Order: sequence, then C-alpha cells, then structure tokens
Amino acid sequence: MWDTLFGLTNAIAAVAWLVLILAPRRPLLLSLILYAGIGLLCLIYTAVFVALLAGWIDPVRDAAAPALGYSVKGLRAFFMSDGGIVVGWTHYLALDLFTGLWIARDGDAKGIGRFVQAPILFATYMAGPFGLLIWLAVREPAARRSSKQGSAR
Repeated sequence: MWDTLFGLTNAIAAVAWLVLILAPRRPLLLSLILYAGIGLLCLIYTAVFVALLAGWIDPVRDAAAPALGYSVKGLRAFFMSDGGIVVGWTHYLALDLFTGLWIARDGDAKGIGRFVQAPILFATYMAGPFGLLIWLAVREPAARRSSKQGSAR
C-alpha cells in the first residue's frame, strides 16, 4: 500500500512539474496544477495524516508522538514508519509544487523569461528551499524595477 501511494504522489507531482516548466502558461493549466496537482496532494496528505494520528493505519509506532509536541524524538517516532515517510514526503511534494507555481506566476508577472525560470523551478522541485532561495535572489531586481515603474505612473 505505501509503495503504491508513494508512487502515486510522485507521479502527480512529476506531471504537474512537467506541465509547469514546459507547457504554455494558460489559466486552465495553472488551475489544473493548483487543484489537480497541489489540491490532490493536500487531500492525500490530510487523509493519511489524520488516519495515522487516529491510529487507523500503520499502528506499529506511537501515532500520537507528533500531536503531543514536536520534538526530534517525536518526529523520529513518526517517521520510523512507512506511513510517516509517505505523509512527510507528500507534505514536501505539495508545498514545493505550491512554491513552484508561485515562482512561475511571479516570474511571468515580473517579465522574467522561462529560460531563467526553468532551472530555478527544477531546483525547487528537487530541493524546495534551495530553489526558493535562488528565486528570491533573482526576483529582487525585477521586483524593484516593477515597484519603480508602478510608482512613476
């Protein structure tokens, strides 16, 4: 079960990232990424997280550990199960994809080309905060230009 769910969440994310990086940025496609990609990952995450905490699935570990207080010990107990790994990974996939969607929309709005965005989006897919850090550095000059142009009107 866990391998199948892990594979499903990875497939959802991979398709959404490919569309985000390679396809034309049409409103319908961006909505599909948001709802059929990110929304579906969030739904899977929520269902599995609640089921784990309730002890309905994967009962071999202390399901209440994260709910009792986040600590290294509590999170270690949670992630020592296949269910904990899958829910944690789905968390990363959903939030990294949301971040990538924001980067793409922000880049388009600021006139930053797709060739600049693509490697940053790939970095965000592979290592979320690293890609976001690169984006924040790249977008700063464009944000300043946009701000100056907006105030000059």
